[in-house]
Amino acid sequence: MADFVGAIDQGTTSSRFMIFDHGGNERGKHQLEHAQILPRAGWVEHNPVEIWERSSAVLQTAMNASGLAPSDFAALGITNQRETAVVWNRKTGRPYYNAIVWQDTRTDRIASALERDGRGDVIRAKAGLPPATYFSAGKVQWILENVDGVRADAERGDALFGNTDSWLLWNLTGGVNGGVHITDVTNASRTMLMNLETLQWDDELLGFFEIPRAMLPEIRPSSDPRGYGELRLPRGAAGIPLTGDLGDQQAATVGQVCFSPGEAKNTYGTGNFMLLNTGEDLVRSANGLLTTVCYQFAGKEDGPAKPVYALEGSIAVTGSAVQWLRDQLGIISGAAEVESLARQVDDNGGMYFVPAFSGLFAPYWRSDARGAIVGLSRFNTNAHLARATLESICYQSRDVIDAMAADSGVRLEVLKVDGGVTANELCMQLQADILGVPVSRPVVAETTALGAAYAAGLAVGFWAHTDELRENWNESQRWKPEWSDAKRAEGHAGWRKAVSRTLDWVEID
Repeated sequence: MADFVGAIDQGTTSSRFMIFDHGGNERGKHQLEHAQILPRAGWVEHNPVEIWERSSAVLQTAMNASGLAPSDFAALGITNQRETAVVWNRKTGRPYYNAIVWQDTRTDRIASALERDGRGDVIRAKAGLPPATYFSAGKVQWILENVDGVRADAERGDALFGNTDSWLLWNLTGGVNGGVHITDVTNASRTMLMNLETLQWDDELLGFFEIPRAMLPEIRPSSDPRGYGELRLPRGAAGIPLTGDLGDQQAATVGQVCFSPGEAKNTYGTGNFMLLNTGEDLVRSANGLLTTVCYQFAGKEDGPAKPVYALEGSIAVTGSAVQWLRDQLGIISGAAEVESLARQVDDNGGMYFVPAFSGLFAPYWRSDARGAIVGLSRFNTNAHLARATLESICYQSRDVIDAMAADSGVRLEVLKVDGGVTANELCMQLQADILGVPVSRPVVAETTALGAAYAAGLAVGFWAHTDELRENWNESQRWKPEWSDAKRAEGHAGWRKAVSRTLDWVEID
């Protein structure tokens, strides 16, 4: 009997493979980073071939290190950085261009044109998203318009598009030798091309971006007993059924067992992403949030269950602001050092840092914004900047949570958190202080990979139902607010003033 489920977690800065047992406990892991390619200001790219090679390597290395064979695995799931667009040739398997990453802003003119002529309202109504550089469709349009030969190949059906889940699934199931071209409803909901009600590609939306339908993957449920094909890797890692596919933030929501309407989580990674489960109801945001598919699990024999939807607040730069302190400014040598540096001071010294490197995402959606450090005086030091960086993570999350409360009428009593930044205890204490509610971190902080494993395992009966998954969740640590209401209000007022200074910085035609 198979005792484990595996998950590929293909993220913005690295790829990892994790192994979980029935109790949701980590039993093996391997991780490798990949290069961040920055050709010019606002452009962010990845090498799809490197991503595929690293993802394959971490899977096989983790299996070898754990001494497990394919027969020890009931299923395998995949989760991925969303909105990052890859276009490749069906016959050669080679990408036409680097993957254009979700942080990339080169499509700002495409998004602005959609907004100006009223097509943005159609996209909001059908896809639940504002026209923004964040999402995949504009990236595909840019490749079709700027890379020689892609449009002709796309019209013939030879050029394929997908977010990184589709690219990896195609390679995992054989690539040019019969690879399956699919995605799931959560990833499809991040493209500006899928109708949220029908869960199918929408011809009107495709027309807005002049994207041939033949480029697009088949849309499947997030957890599917039929599977997406078997793993076809060399060196003894073949044969495991692939049955789970979720965008990373939806996967983290599943990993945090937010299965009831009103339950929410916040993931702290390269960016921050908060999702609020709204059940089977499509809730339209009036406050700058996204309406998205949370997950769709397998149903009865006559087809999949109804989709579960979510409101999402997406923040572009949080953990990557800490990387900026390390890589561009050099004031820390490792991400973990930011906490000790920030603890050297008791407050931000009047300094605010708004890391709008890629514009501002939720709830503002301002591609014209750029990063700013304000309130500086001769008194300030690099320790104040480190603390202001941690506070920026927390203030951006508060902006999203306030918008979520306005849209849903639900006021959070506790915030479930996960992701790498949650290891920073000062940041989590600041988050509780800035929100005024407790912050709770689970024992298994890698909830993104865990959620993909849960989706895969549910499909094959490794877990019988979501109640089993709830039993696996345990709290590791809780932070309670320590600031007074007056201090909290004063700090947030300063933050909002700082945000106003970032706007209208870039002129967009």
